[in-house]
Amino acid sequence: MEKILIQITSGRGPVECSRVVARIQEKMLQQAKREGIVMEVLENVKGDLNGTLLSATLLAKGTDLSAFKKEWSGTVQWIAQSPYRKFHKRKNWFAGVAVFDVATQLQWRVQDVVLETCRASGPGGQHVNKVETAVRGTHRPTGLQVLAMDSRSQLQNKQLCLERLEAKFLAWQTSQLVQQQQDRWQEHNILERGSAVKVIAERL
Repeated sequence: MEKILIQITSGRGPVECSRVVARIQEKMLQQAKREGIVMEVLENVKGDLNGTLLSATLLAKGTDLSAFKKEWSGTVQWIAQSPYRKFHKRKNWFAGVAVFDVATQLQWRVQDVVLETCRASGPGGQHVNKVETAVRGTHRPTGLQVLAMDSRSQLQNKQLCLERLEAKFLAWQTSQLVQQQQDRWQEHNILERGSAVKVIAERL
């Protein structure tokens, strides 16, 4: 099973580019569903206006993601009239898509996690506090922590804890990778407008 992390960013572009980030995420999720790719959103950084995203981080899993990576990796040009500035002449907006291979970039190991049981808090009265069913997981190399207490079963909470901690680790590791790429996307003008890997025309 191949795993890739996808980072979509508007750079320092105007609000229309933040809208494009959100629309690209929608299209990717729709395409993944059609093509049998398992995709989940790890993190969204919301923009100033409703329906806009400064950046989005997704995790995709599939047997062969080479075509998907080739289709999306790079600069995406989105052609649409601005929904925010009706008389604005500009119709070309850009967002950057970076793809990272989990197998080569990330090292997630369960043996690096320390699991501790503790008493759950919240509704349920005294019964909740009598048994240590909640589980706290700590990833030693990064110090990341997750607390799971959804279930009354300690075993289920351990599984949930590990799953959530792995997702949190992926998001954290992605942010580190993205930081390394920051120079590429630091200024919106750096986005390679003349060599977009994908052009999408939208009718509003």
